Amino acid sequence: MPGRGRPKWDRRGASGVLQESFLMLYCAAVGFVAAGIAASFYRWVTAEPARFALLGNGWLAVVSTFLFFAVTGPAIIMDGALKRKFGESNAVGWFLGSLLVASLWSVCSGIIVLEVVLSVRGSLA
Repeated sequence: MPGRGRPKWDRRGASGVLQESFLMLYCAAVGFVAAGIAASFYRWVTAEPARFALLGNGWLAVVSTFLFFAVTGPAIIMDGALKRKFGESNAVGWFLGSLLVASLWSVCSGIIVLEVVLSVRGSLA
């Protein structure tokens, strides 16, 4: 009967939720690893840690800064959160908030990184 049971788009049920949860965790890991690699490369090249600041003057610097922060944002946020002193009264809340923002940012950037990798792989085949 059309009105009973699961809708047509929900064929997988609980296993689909579990698969998508693992996919989200994988995207978060890929995004955070990409952020760490880019931030480490920046530190290796410039001998200073990545931070939220313009990388130069002009419109090209603004565009490159935006792209750089899109990738390295989670690593910069977690670096700042780990360097904050835990003796302060709001340090735990600050850390948990930073972890939440960095995790969500990692998922988004991980999706983008995986899409780029898959499209490059598809164009080579």
